[in-house]
This record gives sequence, structure tokens and C-alpha cells, in this order.
Amino acid sequence: MAYRKYILICGAKECLDKKGNEIYENINKELIANGLKEEIQVVRTGCFGFCDQGPVVKILPDEVLYAHVKPEDAAAIVSEHIVNGKIVTRLLYDNKQSTKNSKVGMDFYQKQFRIVLRNCGVIDPENINEYIARDGYAALEKALFEMKPDDIINELKISGLRGRGGAGFPTWKKWTFSKEAQDDVKYVVCNADEGDPGAYMDRSTVEGDPHSVLEAMTICGYTVGSHQGFIYIRAEYPLAIKRLEVAAEQARKLGLLGKNILGSGFDFDIEIRLGAGAFVCGEETALLASLEGNRGMPKPRPPYPAVKGLWGRPTVINNVETWANIPMILLKGGKWFANIGTETSKGTKVFALTGKVNNSGLVEVPMGTTLREVIFDIGGGIRNGKKFKAAQSGGPSGGMIPAEYLDTPIDYENLQKLGSIMGSGGLIIMDEDDCMVDIARFYIQFSVDESCGKCSPCRIGNKQLYGILEKISLGKGEMKDIASLKTICFAMQKASLCGLGQNSPNPVLSTLRFFEGEYEEHIKNKSCVSGSCKDLVTFLIDPEKCVGCGLCAMKCPVKCISGEKRKPHTIDQIQCIKCGSCFEVCKFGAVIRK
Repeated sequence: MAYRKYILICGAKECLDKKGNEIYENINKELIANGLKEEIQVVRTGCFGFCDQGPVVKILPDEVLYAHVKPEDAAAIVSEHIVNGKIVTRLLYDNKQSTKNSKVGMDFYQKQFRIVLRNCGVIDPENINEYIARDGYAALEKALFEMKPDDIINELKISGLRGRGGAGFPTWKKWTFSKEAQDDVKYVVCNADEGDPGAYMDRSTVEGDPHSVLEAMTICGYTVGSHQGFIYIRAEYPLAIKRLEVAAEQARKLGLLGKNILGSGFDFDIEIRLGAGAFVCGEETALLASLEGNRGMPKPRPPYPAVKGLWGRPTVINNVETWANIPMILLKGGKWFANIGTETSKGTKVFALTGKVNNSGLVEVPMGTTLREVIFDIGGGIRNGKKFKAAQSGGPSGGMIPAEYLDTPIDYENLQKLGSIMGSGGLIIMDEDDCMVDIARFYIQFSVDESCGKCSPCRIGNKQLYGILEKISLGKGEMKDIASLKTICFAMQKASLCGLGQNSPNPVLSTLRFFEGEYEEHIKNKSCVSGSCKDLVTFLIDPEKCVGCGLCAMKCPVKCISGEKRKPHTIDQIQCIKCGSCFEVCKFGAVIRK
């Protein structure tokens, strides 16, 4: 049935938390009331990516995108736009734009190229027919009836696809190792255990396009000779889990999963296993231990899982983003994919762009796109007109990239040169108000909490790093502490058992490399210019600038600011808790932070 218009409503977790379901229901009610239910299709999709502007509603074929939509806006969307053909300008992302606010014209989307996120924000993830309508499962059909396993691996080799979980290992090599392993039982595993602070790339991909993962894993099973797959996903992702379960059941009913897939004689099925949220289980050997019912702790390698993995059998493990690329590579060819990106890093990369940036959200760009383009062209620059200070890639195992490297093309090698890593794709933006000592302390504390404790370099080393950083942030640091930090970091890199332990010192080493002056400021002058380390901050009121408006006193949570109206105020330093409220609200620059 052909519909006159389509209303796409974001059904990602963040938008559902902002009454997305009510928006969906209200729009349907308005359509019924206006007798339009047979002419207009309403689709609850996955993430549009424009998360900072959610809930998002898009009208097709008009290509109009409404932002910050509320349930009560449903009536206007239907009556004005659908019935009368007039754009509801107050709901546009840019209110100055009186015509179309299209995907093509918006800065947020202009430099993006969507392969992994191709169906997110486009289809209903709980309707397999919509996935099939966009060439879903066509790659599986092609693999089963037109290609041999070696043909598939060769196509992956031509594509240059590297694992998007962080290490960047060539996907074709991993599949080859498992294919050539002599064993009657082999496994295929999806790593959906996404634990980096601020990261939600894999969760959003699963929520918006679960069938792409199922299809890719089935193709892998056929290629390497496996008949059983597992998706390991953290229990904190209930919506993603639900959509995977729905997708798997729909695929089985249509003969796309399970016994005798598409009549080919090939059997392959997938189980969903829930993790308890341990960060270390993102490491592949720890993940496999957890899948086996054991405590999630890494194992020495070799042997590698591709040869000896789950229950001692050959096992291919890739993360969600890697899997989501596979169907498109088989359909469009390895050469098509290889033409995107850089010489050594092919294709695109999905980032969760968060922090002090105007347009936070889910971003997919070709490898080689610069940090400046991601942060300023797509992300809309730094909030409140502040200065950019650093970008942190790779989660707790990544490093800080300062402003002088904003024009660095993003790929595996360039990030490694800067002391960071690609990781799974978290990209956190920091401004002039962020303290690098405090940021390093935060990530090391995360690593202390999440370390499995199996090897002493990680278990003891992170604890020692945290103690020294805490000492410096309290104003008790000594210059010799900087040398101690470096010594411990280098030892951890050399001696830790797994990649998490080896990379956990990166936040410390990168901040020391690019911002050592801040460490020295904390140690020598007992000062934190950004104001993050409260023990090193003092707030004062300049009597020459203070007009006695009293706003600072009104906002002070402990009432430690006093003074007569229209006369300079003062801060009781004994009572002051250094929250910075006075500094933030003063409109005259009278409150000074030292």
C-alpha cells in the first residue's frame, strides 16, 4: 500500500525517556480523528543520531525534521503540516528556517556517511519487512547461493574492514583463522558489551537495526563453518535486548535463521546472553569466560579465540559495529567499501559525540575526517562560546587530544601516534573549564573500580596512579610525583595481562604529554585554574566590580555571602564549599576564581 506521507518518530531509549511513546500515540490519535490513518504511515524508528535535539519527528517525503517535540505538539504536526501542508516552524531545529529543514541541508548530517547507521531513524526495527524492503537479508541470500566461503573472505580482504571494537584487527584474517581451524564445532559471537562512559554506539545500532547484526553473524557462520552464534549484551540495555529477541523470532519464522536457512541446507541459530555490566567483559577472552558461566577475567594469548575460544572451540568475535558493515560489503562489493576512508583505515566510524559540544549525538563519518570537522562542523562547536581544550577518544583506555591536533585525520594510526586509541567510538569533548588532572583521576578511578584484579600491574598500578592523582588534586603533590606517574604507567603498559590494563594509563600519559603544565600548576602553585579541584580553588569578590545586586548571595547553597544592597559583598571563606555557583551567576565579572 502506498502512503501519501510518512511520519518517522525516534524510538531510541533517550527519546522514549522523553515521552516518545506518548508522541507516537498522540500522532496516531490525531490522524484517526482527521480520517487520515489510511493515508499516513507512522513509524517508530531507531536513533536519528541527533540526540541533543530529541525527541525527533521527521516527515517524508517532505524531508522536514522537527526537534524537541512534546506529546502536545502532535495536534499541530497533524493539523498544520499533514492537513494544511504548512511547516510548524516553531518545532524546526533552526527556527530561522521557514522552509525545509532537510537531512541534506543540516550541518549535523552534511559530512556524515551512513553505512552502519543506514537504517537507524529510517525503519521500524521491530518489523522485519521494513528491513527486507531496504535490501535486508539480500546479502545472506547472495552468500548462500552465489558465493563460496573463500569468496566472502576475499571480499572482506578487498574491503579492508578492520574490527571496530578498538584493536582494529583485519576482519578477514580473524574469519580465516576460524575457517581454517580443524574442528567440527565452531562459534560466532557478537560483543555488544559496551561499557565506556559516554558511549552508546552499539546499543543504538542494535536498537535501530537489529537484523543487520543477525544477518552478518549468519553470513559468518556459513563462511567459517559454524552453526551456533551468541550475542553477549549487557542487561542494562533492555530495549536493545527486546528488539534483538523480536528480530530473531521474526527471522526464524521467515526461514532466515535456524534450520535449513532459505532452503539452502545450512543451519545457524543465535542465542542472546546477558552480561552483568562488567567493563572487563568487553575484552574478548573475559567475555568468553563469562559466556561459559565463569568469572569474566582475561586469559593470556595465544592461543587466540579465533583458533581456541568458547569452550575451547574456534570462535569469531566481532563487535556490533563490525557486524553491521558486513551485509553492505557483500552487496556493494569490497572495492566500494575500500574507496571510503584512508589508505590504512577503510570505511566509516561511528562515534558517540558527547561532552561540551552543542550538538551531541550519534555520528558516522568516513575514516580520515578530521576532529575539527566532527566537533565544529557536525557538532556545532563548543557550548556557551567556550574554548575547545581537548577531545578524548577510546573511553577509559583512550587519551586526550589537544587543540593543536584538531586537524588530525581520524584513523587508527593517527590516534595511536597521539597516545590515544580508536576504541569502540566514544568521543568526549572538553572545554577550558575542564581540569586535565581531574579528568585523568576520573578515568583512573573508573579503571580501579572495573579492574578484574587478575594481574597485579593493573590491579595495583591503577590504585597507585589514583592515589598520586588524588594527592595532586588536593594540593599535596610533589614534583617527584610526575616521574612516579610516568614510571608506573610504562610498567603497566609492558606488564598488564590484557589490553584494558595495558591501555588504562593512556589518560595519564596523554595529559602529562600535552598538559604537564597543569600538573605543575597544581603542585608548585597549589592552584587549579579550571576550578575543578575544589581544594585548590578560592572564590573572591572584587569590591570595585561588585554592584551589590545580591544574586550571588541568593544562589549560594550555604549562605556564606553577605553584604548590603548596592554595596560590595564578601564571601566567608570558612563557610564556602567552593561550589562555584556565585562565579556562574555573576553578570558583572565581580566573582574571581583563584
